[in-house]
Amino acid sequence: MNVSTNMAAEDATLTIAAAIGEPARARMLFCLADGRARTATELVLVAEVSPSTASAHLSRLKANDLVRVVIQGKHRYYRLESPDVASVLEGLSVLAGRGRATVASGAPDHLRAARSCYDHIAGTLGVSVHDRLTAMDWIAPSSRANDGVYDVTAKGAKALNALGIDIDALRTARRRFAFGCLDWTERRAHVGGALGAALLTLALERKWVSREHGSRALQVTASGRRAFAAHFGVHLGVRL
Repeated sequence: MNVSTNMAAEDATLTIAAAIGEPARARMLFCLADGRARTATELVLVAEVSPSTASAHLSRLKANDLVRVVIQGKHRYYRLESPDVASVLEGLSVLAGRGRATVASGAPDHLRAARSCYDHIAGTLGVSVHDRLTAMDWIAPSSRANDGVYDVTAKGAKALNALGIDIDALRTARRRFAFGCLDWTERRAHVGGALGAALLTLALERKWVSREHGSRALQVTASGRRAFAAHFGVHLGVRL
């Protein structure tokens, strides 16, 4: 890589960092980090700015490929451009928490217990599932990629397919297959990527978890506690 290419990459990085770093825009982005789309009106309230100012902020975020617009009928919704943006936001949260006296000193209990990180499961629940998938040899570090990237073993593929997760289809998705996403509250990895999204979709469809309205928090149901124990060996307390 030559000097001009390095400088171009640095300039692009600084531009994106500046777009994220403005407080109102940061509040909008973190609001969208649960993977759900929201209207400009909702983001105005989150950002605590006027509608015209919010419009300018959203245009800046869109120009920097941080958010995209989804049009449904007469309505326009905003959501994060990609899971990579959510990973950056989660990583910034980890950095912001470094040096604190305790791991989750600023995190509400319900968010630490179980929440969504864009479209995968995070918090104590997400880390526990990650650890059990590793311990059961369902996932393993990929020999073909950098640290933190996972592949599903033959044993894992059989077990996950039996649960209704089509591993072959996930491998062809236009996103990273599986990786360890550093958890904001636990400071350890939960499962990100297409596999992480499939696990959250499975949990929602089977009503193992439900979303708390207006929050990233996930509530684990009674049937969910039984299912996580039976399928993954994750034993959860009733407070989840």
